[in-house]
Amino acid sequence: MKKSVPFARRFKQVVSGAMIALAASVAVIPAAQAEEKDSFKLAWSIYAGWIPWKYIDESGLMKKWADKYGISVEIVQINDYIESINQYSAGQFDGVVATSMDALSIPAAGGVDTTALIVGDYSNGNDGMVMKDSASVADLKGQQVNLVELSVSHYLLARALDSVGLSESDVTVVNTSDADMVAAFNTDDVRNVVTWNPLLDEILSQPGANRVFDSSQIPGHIKDLTIVNTETLRDNPALGKALVGAWFELMAEMGTDSEAGQKARAFLGEASATDQAGYEAQLAGMKMFWQPADAVAFIGSDEAYEAMDSVRQFSFEKGLLGEGADSPDFVGIAMPDGKTLGDTANIKLRFDTEYMQMAADGAL
Repeated sequence: MKKSVPFARRFKQVVSGAMIALAASVAVIPAAQAEEKDSFKLAWSIYAGWIPWKYIDESGLMKKWADKYGISVEIVQINDYIESINQYSAGQFDGVVATSMDALSIPAAGGVDTTALIVGDYSNGNDGMVMKDSASVADLKGQQVNLVELSVSHYLLARALDSVGLSESDVTVVNTSDADMVAAFNTDDVRNVVTWNPLLDEILSQPGANRVFDSSQIPGHIKDLTIVNTETLRDNPALGKALVGAWFELMAEMGTDSEAGQKARAFLGEASATDQAGYEAQLAGMKMFWQPADAVAFIGSDEAYEAMDSVRQFSFEKGLLGEGADSPDFVGIAMPDGKTLGDTANIKLRFDTEYMQMAADGAL
């Protein structure tokens, strides 16, 4: 199996107030795209749960579904994950891929009304904490933990500490680039890291490395989404239908051992600098929603509601909702079935299952 390379999805260095201010300053721009139109742009960055957009593009699936609704959709790879979200927030793209935490803390917190059109998967072991010569999270008290600060790894640490009655004040967080994580763990000074695959598996192969906590213990908390501008979607339902139709047509194939499914996984393995087996290893650490009905059922569950509540609490505690946020309620979040979190007068992140339900009903 070829050696995997770190995927760009999680690479989120410290988010400064300036970044949030930038998001806020550009929030007015997307209003210009809130009109009926026939051409759209979607940005994506490399991660196992998002790279299917590359196959959808190059296989002709996107063109097939776009033609069905009389539109065109340009799918653009952006290597810098955070920059892709910033460009979406500035109105340069109609949609982008993002984790639920980043969808909340960047465009939504910046005032860009955003809809989670597709809930593609959640991390189910691909993110984890590794300790050297220790097998208990409780042993972290007084120790340093290396991770990408303010990323989903930081969130995972918070949940791990909470599981044993500790808090972040009991440890020292050392901000470490994902590119340096494996090398850091191989030094004598670094004993604890939180990271994601493929780095996680590489670190676990080292002598004395113990997986002590991972995302399978907080199912649904680290979600991978395809998000779109809410006003654009309202004015252009064809966009929602085409994107959801193309995505779940591929998922129906990719989740099987059919010739078409294996062809897609082999393509995506090569595209992500590994091979089919390497890509399938990534998928094994994720709960993929191969069928739209499963995605709809999950995001409408109490589990998903509670997970999003936890994410927004963490985002507020870390200042990710901006300087103007005086509580976790600052940004309203609309969940399915009329449930909401936060300020109902300031709903900026919406989990709308309308289009996924249409796919489930065969109505696209």
